[in-house]
Amino acid sequence: MDDLNKASLVAVSGMKAQSERIRVVSENIANADSLPSSPDSLPYRRKVVTFRNVLDKANGNSLVQVKKVDVDRSDFPKKYDPQHPAADSNGYVMSPNINPLIELMDMREAQRSYEANLNVVGVSKTMLSHTVDMLK
Repeated sequence: MDDLNKASLVAVSGMKAQSERIRVVSENIANADSLPSSPDSLPYRRKVVTFRNVLDKANGNSLVQVKKVDVDRSDFPKKYDPQHPAADSNGYVMSPNINPLIELMDMREAQRSYEANLNVVGVSKTMLSHTVDMLK
């Protein structure tokens, strides 16, 4: 029974990490069209999540955690819009370094990983319940 509890702990750590990733991707998607307000300000910079493995010494499990949420340092694409207040002297406005298609793919991958971990928790719970029933 202890192994089933350990499996659930590992899966829950994965669910927590993926929910943080979904939050960050949602923030990126929400700011995909955010433009700066002046020529000297920068647009929203895409955020990325980095994971790490952590040893849970109490249980001997290798858990996943969010190591950090960092910014994507890639260049900002420029759009020609000389009427925009943030346009430079050549008429270009920097826009966020976000590709909505990539963000949607990241969201889908995080969702699938979250669901897989949720299934592990459900299966572990069912197996634990069946084991307890057999011991009665």
